[in-house]
Amino acid sequence: MCWTFSPAVVPARRLGAAGFFLVFVMGFFSRLKSGLARTRVNLVGLFSGGVVDEEFFESLEETLIAADIGYKPTSVILQRLRDTVKLKGLKTREEVRAALRDEIERILLPAQKPMNLDAAKPLVIMMAGVNGAGKTTTIGKIAKWLAAQNKTVLLAAADTFRAAAREQLAVWGERNKIDVITQSGGDPAAVVFDAVSAGRARGTDVVIADTAGRLPTQTNLMEELARIRRSQGKAMEGAPHEVLLVVDGTNGQNALAQVKAFDQYAGLTGLIVTKLDGTAKGGVLVAITAEREEPLPIYFVGVGETIDDLQPFDAKRFASALVGEELEDN
Repeated sequence: MCWTFSPAVVPARRLGAAGFFLVFVMGFFSRLKSGLARTRVNLVGLFSGGVVDEEFFESLEETLIAADIGYKPTSVILQRLRDTVKLKGLKTREEVRAALRDEIERILLPAQKPMNLDAAKPLVIMMAGVNGAGKTTTIGKIAKWLAAQNKTVLLAAADTFRAAAREQLAVWGERNKIDVITQSGGDPAAVVFDAVSAGRARGTDVVIADTAGRLPTQTNLMEELARIRRSQGKAMEGAPHEVLLVVDGTNGQNALAQVKAFDQYAGLTGLIVTKLDGTAKGGVLVAITAEREEPLPIYFVGVGETIDDLQPFDAKRFASALVGEELEDN
């Protein structure tokens, strides 16, 4: 069954040739800073006053680890901070806060990469994630964002065993006036194959394939994910062009194992981190980025429930929001 609507077209303010960081909703930094409040609260308290001594660095270490930045990245950050304090003669904790922001941004910056929306037509995006990560909702939000980039979108409801997932995707399709390809109880690989084929025939700009939530320990389901990936390549050479893992920010360090497992079976090309507003573990983005020599791009972060709370990842603004610095909204 297929729902048919005319794709919505919303004018966008183009900010660069790469085509990804095109739209920032007013108040983005305010939303981000508010969303990271639970992660930031203990960290900000360290910079309220006092001397920069070893006791301060020990407290900072405990706080960074508690924010799920991870032991190894925390050790690297602290060593660089100590070196900066000596080299630049930093005296106040406020000066150290700025240096900390720079170090966090330095780690995160390689993950701030644009998605090339014009790499293929259709650009085929496969979405994956564990149960409850917010994958289907995220797809709806991305579909709206893509419409704002003047891109036509087709959705594939490849979570064929959970009726609620198909219905949820259909609702997002209605809201965004986007077609949804779905089958009841069918083979998810076949659904995705049909959707990619339909996208090619219609000249659609982007095809997004939803998949069922699964745990990395469920080997049979992880192998199914690999099969769904291959089916897209049969429908269109080179597809999927993007394989995105939706990571629940509340999972903290467990997210590292998820990224590794899904990458093994599906060959990840990027990440979306959701639910950062509901966790004190927002530092996990630093841990994920520091884990690999060439970090996976973090294309979006979610800091709220509304459709505009999913925003393109910006390393500088994220680092500033994490340490409680003031920045103006775009």
